[in-house]
Amino acid sequence: MTPEQLAATIDHTLLNPTATAADVERLCTEAVEWGCASVCVLPYFVPTAYRLLRGTPVAVCSVVAFPLGATTQRTKVAEAEDLVMTGARELDMVINLPALLNGDDTTVEREVAAVASVVHRRGGILKVILECGFLSPEQQARATQIASRAGADFVKTSTGFLSRGATVEDVQGLRSAAPPPVRVKASGGIRTYDQALALLRAGADRLGTSATAAIIEEARQRITKT
Repeated sequence: MTPEQLAATIDHTLLNPTATAADVERLCTEAVEWGCASVCVLPYFVPTAYRLLRGTPVAVCSVVAFPLGATTQRTKVAEAEDLVMTGARELDMVINLPALLNGDDTTVEREVAAVASVVHRRGGILKVILECGFLSPEQQARATQIASRAGADFVKTSTGFLSRGATVEDVQGLRSAAPPPVRVKASGGIRTYDQALALLRAGADRLGTSATAAIIEEARQRITKT
């Protein structure tokens, strides 16, 4: 995989609570230079990222109910509406983990559907974060099926904040459980080119990482050596 092909799968991510406007500007400049799929930023920085990326192929991505997923449906919908109005084209929403673990699949599905409706009205993309580190393979499959029925465009392995990061096994399980139109995003702990390649080979369509620079540089070095 060439560095350009790899970059096109990456959501170049900065969700650090101490991020500054200068950090976001650098993130956006790098994403355009490398040809990343999107930048993923905190809701506060969506207007900044939109201003910097307007007219480029790089999408603005942000997060809903991050990182716990335990806010109310009304709060999630309001957050999604605000983000799409201020320039986000892609939203990564944390699934309602307490509801899922309590077997309240109706609430989980209703919340995802409500946010999906907001995002899709604007022609956007919704990724639903499952936080696989807290779920058994059976729960991961169930969550994937719920999110898929509710209109998710992607299911995503983790926030990278609460539990372990993405694994090949997670990606394979989500890919197996998701119907063909639904894609898979791997996120959390992706630091090397080999990790990125393994997750893509396992079935991931998109990668979320803050280590994009190191991964792209390693890809370039591999190409040079061959």
